[in-house]
Amino acid sequence: METTFDFEKPIADLQTQIEKVQQVAEKTKVDMSATVRELEEKLEITKQDIYNNMSGWQKVQMSRHPERPQTFDYIEMICDDFIELHGDRTVKDDKAIVGGFASIGGQSVMVIGHQKGKNTKERQYRNFGMANPEGYRKALRLMKMAEKFNKPVITLIDTMGAYPGIEAEERGQGEAIARNLLEMSVLKVPIICIVIGEGASGGALGIGIGDRVYMMDNTWYSVISPESCSSILYRSWDQKEKAAESLKLTAKDMLGNGLIDGIIAEPLGGAHQSPSIAAQNVKDKILSDLTILKAKDSDTLVVERIDKFSKMGVVNE
Repeated sequence: METTFDFEKPIADLQTQIEKVQQVAEKTKVDMSATVRELEEKLEITKQDIYNNMSGWQKVQMSRHPERPQTFDYIEMICDDFIELHGDRTVKDDKAIVGGFASIGGQSVMVIGHQKGKNTKERQYRNFGMANPEGYRKALRLMKMAEKFNKPVITLIDTMGAYPGIEAEERGQGEAIARNLLEMSVLKVPIICIVIGEGASGGALGIGIGDRVYMMDNTWYSVISPESCSSILYRSWDQKEKAAESLKLTAKDMLGNGLIDGIIAEPLGGAHQSPSIAAQNVKDKILSDLTILKAKDSDTLVVERIDKFSKMGVVNE
């Protein structure tokens, strides 16, 4: 069954009307093509109006669509081949973060990303994309391997946050994320980070330091989710829409505040409407940036990366 959000109801209603008219035309053998065309034109206008004017909360909903492409989907669509690597060499293999060597457009890269899962069983297996410390240590191990072999790093961000369980904290969740921030800042190979879904808090930032940071159009990136923000400020989740607007978490807001380098377009209605188009847009952006970044020496990459993040949040009076 196709998932439809409340704000998409006018679109669903028009699609139902079109189907009913087509059924009547087929049953009665009456030419109703003019009516169908009129409804289809109205449907296109409605789609443009709704999808081009979504609120912050609606963008959050879209980023969580159950059919939205995830890391493995993008790997399958944009990579010529992929060899998954496992384990942090200390505790275990965290299934919430996946990664390995891949080839994109003939260029060897290291791809690392969150994987949420597509059904209940897989989501439990992947811990809903919420990584433990082992996941971030695995990611760092793979980045260091990429640096050793002089291969660019591509990270795909899609998580509700790092796993908040007490056992994760006992094994050093905060330290693992902080270590990644430090090491990614000085990694001597190009890093491209792309938010493909949810970008929540340190869980996202743990693989989010790069020479280029992008968000897909219907994603969000923030220190806290709208629901959690609402529960803290208003003692209830009822104000999540208001919190989403206040957090300025959309791709447009983030670009306006200079916190990301660009927005990757999605098909009208979200990446799940045409995953192949969304994947091609991601691939094109990666390949165009790799051409620029690989031409720079390692020292320049590090200096520019540190300068870029150091300027964030600075106010000149």
